[in-house]
Amino acid sequence: MTDITFKSAPNVEMVPRILVLAMFGLMLVTLAIVTLARTTDAPLVGVVADSPVVQSLDVALIGDRNGAYSVLDADGALLAMSDRDKAGFIGVMGRVVARKRDTLGLPLDAPVQIIRREDGIVSIIDPLTGMDVPLIGYGKDNVAAFARLLD
Repeated sequence: MTDITFKSAPNVEMVPRILVLAMFGLMLVTLAIVTLARTTDAPLVGVVADSPVVQSLDVALIGDRNGAYSVLDADGALLAMSDRDKAGFIGVMGRVVARKRDTLGLPLDAPVQIIRREDGIVSIIDPLTGMDVPLIGYGKDNVAAFARLLD
């Protein structure tokens, strides 16, 4: 029987020590800047200011057992369904609102507001939870699913 011996690799640094120290230094400097900004109540920069509301619509987002959501106006008329006309994002936002309300023990069928601001941004506002979701960066079709309700 032969005896097999393995040679270990020489002790080689995979990441240079100076790089690791620089990374931790950057983290500490960032933490210090954020702490200073928050403790001195420095004004927020890079935050988009809310423009005036030009259109508003109160709707109820009602889900069914299959996961489809209906959008109903104040009179109970059906405005849209999440499983039709590329409106699946309505179901996504319906589940977000329902989950938040369920967690807080609030009624699931209370209306939310869909608003369009002067700068063209469409937002969903839930007055019960205080949630305000500007529909920015969700994709053209997803934003259009809610923007069509205001047209």
